[in-house]
Parts: sequence; structure tokens; C-alpha cells
Amino acid sequence: MRWLLPASASGDASRLVAARTVRGLADGFVSVLLAAYLRDAGFSPVEISAIVTGTLLGSAALTLGLGLFGYEISRRTLLFGAVGLMAGTGLGFATVTAFWPLLAIAVVGTLNPSNGDVSVFLPTEQALLSETVEARDRTAIFARYNLGGLFAAAVGALGAGLPVAVARGMGWDLVQAERLAFLLYAATALVLFAVYSGLRVDTTVEGFRSGAPLRKARRTVYRLTVLFSIDAFGGGFVVQSLLALWLFERFDMPVATVGAIFFAAGLLAATSQLASPWLAARIGLIRTMVYTHLPSNVLLILAALMPNAPLAVGCLLARMVLSQMDVPARQSYVMAVVPLEERAAAASVTNVPRSLAAAFAPLLAGAMLQVSSFGWPLICAGILKSVYDVLLLWQFRAHPAPEESQAPVPASA
Repeated sequence: MRWLLPASASGDASRLVAARTVRGLADGFVSVLLAAYLRDAGFSPVEISAIVTGTLLGSAALTLGLGLFGYEISRRTLLFGAVGLMAGTGLGFATVTAFWPLLAIAVVGTLNPSNGDVSVFLPTEQALLSETVEARDRTAIFARYNLGGLFAAAVGALGAGLPVAVARGMGWDLVQAERLAFLLYAATALVLFAVYSGLRVDTTVEGFRSGAPLRKARRTVYRLTVLFSIDAFGGGFVVQSLLALWLFERFDMPVATVGAIFFAAGLLAATSQLASPWLAARIGLIRTMVYTHLPSNVLLILAALMPNAPLAVGCLLARMVLSQMDVPARQSYVMAVVPLEERAAAASVTNVPRSLAAAFAPLLAGAMLQVSSFGWPLICAGILKSVYDVLLLWQFRAHPAPEESQAPVPASA
């Protein structure tokens, strides 16, 4: 994997990209399987969306808490703790069948209902990753990081139909086969433990103990957080589990077909990551974020209006060519505009909207789908995410990253 990374990348960069890839495989698998399993187990769309909401709320609370108050803890300790929580989450979903206990496990666990990364692993990994390369290669390393995760998530989504095949081939009960699949999710934690064990970084960043983790860049980070909240709230209407549910309800698609669609979508999103650093080097990080994200939101709205499955799927796949190109640019921009010692806290605070703000939307989406299978959640998502794009360009186009303006990182923001 080392040869795929930028020239200035350290050995820790390879391990962090590998960890993101492993987690992406598990997340892609369960994000599609989760909705199918809960539906097959007899849960209603509202109950399914409540569990999805629980996963997002729990991840948000834990991520924010670690970012703001866990800066005295070794990075590897944080990652190992998250690994243990991941194992417990998989075991819980494999053994518990009642709604309220499942909801509790969803809240305290690491299950990710999205094709993106909204987990407690993310802030620590991002802060470490930004320190493994020189500034000129920061966007490129984040692109590889996301490429590995998205590609693996696509493969995982393709495997979501395996429980159906196993149940038919072995004569098992389908729901039982789907529960056993969550054991594979738990087993992934063992792989991550081995990967993280090889990290050379095992100390907190100097300067964290001298005061609040967010001090110099607080105003900039909070402004970005508000904008990311709008985007995340819109994205909550179309997290992968609910998008799968919409395809089930709207077009009566089997799980294997939906998994194949998300596999193709993931490949497109993963490949597009490689274009993000190239584009950012020419037009800047902020314009890369907006000029790729806005057209993808138009395609999302069009998907909801399509009269049949092939046209709807076509719009969704076209959207995936563009929808994730903003991610490495966004991650790189956040790391660029804050001092080194505040990066972990900034990553936590700005990533929390990926789960906290998004957590309020699935319940609304589930209620919409319970009343009608029309794509109202997709329309709501497209409009809200477009509002975010316009506001981001308006507020930050005159504030490029330091390496883009050849200026030093400001002492205050």
C-alpha cells in the first residue's frame, strides 16, 4: 500500500489508510444489511429509522466528548477503546432481538448506517493522518484515506446479499443468517486491533495540556461546524441504510440488487477521490468542495422524481461520481486552518455534525417513507445540501488554506 501514498507519507500513514479500508468494508456491509435485517425481523420504517438515529446520536456524543475532553489520553488508547466498542456492538446486534435493547446498543455502539465515516474512530485518525505528510500532500493523503474506505465500503455493500444466499443454500432462517452476519462485523475489530498496534505514535500532542483544546481557531471551527451541520442534516435523509429502504419500498428491489447498486456507487465515489487533489491544486479547496457537491445534489433531487428504477438508479450513480469529491478537500481544509495542537479537537467538533445533525433527519425520513414511498427524503436532502454549498462559498471563498495563499497559519481565527 505504501507505493500508493504521497512521497512524504510515513509508515503510520499506511496503517491509518489500511484501518480506514478495513472499517469501510465492515461499514459498507452492515449499512445495507441493517435495513434489510430490521425489516425482515418485523420492524416498521419508523422503528428502523429510530435505530439509525440512535447510531448517529451515540456516535456524535462520544466523538464530541473525546474531542473536547479526551485530549489527555493517548491516541492509541482511544483507538483501542473504539475497537472494543466495535466488537461489543457486533455481538449485541447478533444476539439481541427486541427493539428497545437494540436501540440502546445502537446509541452506545459504533454501527455506521452511512456509506461515509461517522464513527468515533474518525477524529483521532484524521488528526494523526494530517501529521504523517507534508502540507503539500495533505489533500492527497486524505484522498487515499477516503479512497480506501469508499472502495472497501462498495465491496462490503456487494456482500450484503450473502446472508440470503447462505440461508437458501443451508436451509437456515433468513433473520438468523442476517444476525450471524453481525458476528463478522465484531470480528473486524480484531483486525483493527492488529493494525493499530503497529502505530508508532502513542502520545498526546504537546500543548493540549496548556488550556482548552480549541482556543486559537475556535471561531473558524465553529463557523465551519454550523455549515457542516446543514450539510449533515440534509445527508441524514439519505444515509445508506435509509436509501436502501427507499429502494426496497419504492421499487421492491431485492437486497442483492441494492447491494450491487451500492457496490457500483461506491466504486464511482472511490475513484473520484483521486481527482479531488488535482482539482483542489487548480481551483482551491473551497471551490472544489462546492463545485463538485452542488451538481451532485441536483442529481439527488432528480433521482426522486424518476418514474422507474433504471432512471432513478442512473441518477444516483451519476451523483456518486461527484458527491464524495468534497470530502478530502473538506478534511484537508479543516486541518490546514487550525494549529497542530488543536487538530484532534477541530476534527471532533467539525465531524460531530456528520452524526449529530444527521441524527435528526432519519426519523423524518422514516415517517415520510411510512406514509409514501415517493422520494421526499431525497428532495429534502438535495435542497438542504445545496443551501450548505451556497453558504460555504459565500463565507469562505476569500479564506483559502495557508498553503494556497502562501501565508502562515494565523495565530488566531
